[in-house]
Amino acid sequence: MTKPILPGEVAAAVVDPVAYGEWDGLHQQLAWARAHAPLAVAENPDHDPFWLVTRHADIMAISRDPQRFANGVRQTVLTNREGEALARAATPGNDGHLIRSLVQMDAPDHMKYRLLTQAWFAPKNLRIVEDRVRKLAREAVDHMLSFDGECDFARDVAAHYPLRVIMDILGVPPEDEPRMLMLTQQLFGSTDPDLNRSREAITSAEQAIAMLHYVIADFETYFRELTADRRASPREDIATVIANATIDGGPIPDRELAGYYMIVATAGHDTTSASTAGAMMELAKNPALFERFRDAETEKAGLIEEAIRWTTPVQHFMRSAKADVEVGGQTIREGDWLMLNYVSANRDEAVFDDPFTFDPDRRKNQQIAFGFGAHVCLGQYLARMEMRILMEELLPRLKKIELAGEPARVESVFVGGLKRLPIRFEAA
Repeated sequence: MTKPILPGEVAAAVVDPVAYGEWDGLHQQLAWARAHAPLAVAENPDHDPFWLVTRHADIMAISRDPQRFANGVRQTVLTNREGEALARAATPGNDGHLIRSLVQMDAPDHMKYRLLTQAWFAPKNLRIVEDRVRKLAREAVDHMLSFDGECDFARDVAAHYPLRVIMDILGVPPEDEPRMLMLTQQLFGSTDPDLNRSREAITSAEQAIAMLHYVIADFETYFRELTADRRASPREDIATVIANATIDGGPIPDRELAGYYMIVATAGHDTTSASTAGAMMELAKNPALFERFRDAETEKAGLIEEAIRWTTPVQHFMRSAKADVEVGGQTIREGDWLMLNYVSANRDEAVFDDPFTFDPDRRKNQQIAFGFGAHVCLGQYLARMEMRILMEELLPRLKKIELAGEPARVESVFVGGLKRLPIRFEAA
């Protein structure tokens, strides 16, 4: 069977950081693909061909089948041909993974490592830290109100509150939080000239890989010192768990140790920041919605789940086929590379009524922003709790909120969201 090939404009959009920053045009291309070529091959001059998976059902099917769709074979984030070659040359065993975290692992390693901290992020344990999270939320609200009626919510509030929560749970002291925020933005925003390390447009794979090496080295240096401290003086935090954990009878190897810290420290706040800003943007644009949810008695779960769907902070992950397999009426061959496009899945007309409307009243919100299956986000319950508590503490203290300028999204194919959200507000 001949593989279906996407039109050039669709294939170009899904690999273009600027398209993800502009957002609306990308959604038009993805909507076309869902309707006409939901599982088809994207061909671009600088990238190896890959299957673009746009429908919710197909992404769910692939996510349920980690034995045949692997994370560890190739990059789990879209990388161009030159970048992958440079990464392979620079990594142990030429595996191409600059970071080896839970995201890059397959069975049996994946579950061994996941179980080390899984209990920490379970709802039962999170109830223990809820009071600490609420205290941090109140501090974030006080900080916002100190701006006297106008602020950049994405930069001044959303970027810092989830950071403080995960750093508190991880065990990073408050004075080191600015360093963690900067490094996270440089790691996930490497293609955005407003966020990356050089503050310039990245023009070559060699430049991008070199910059990421510097960022990763900074993370490794910091967490090496944190590990030594927690081995000498254990505490009640996740850093102590990671530093003193054993895998197959010995300490976690250095590479995987650094990767574990990095996935908790970065994914644990950047994505929640994005969804939190996304919720606030919609409330600022819709006074009736704001009036409804500012009531302290109004249940916030629908607002939070819809904001996560609407924003879709993790925009894709890549998978590699380990066998020939049928998906969505197409034959995927062993060795094929696939992009699971969560942005598209979260606007799938077959799953969401009126998907381009922000609707907190969706009867059953099947958003897939946290992924699905074995690799579903470890911190999903923490993210929901953080967002709920912030909305409970913030909205009743506001009388009015509106946009004070044009929001701007991160220019990134991988992790997206708002990098600017200027708002004007009136305290209650």
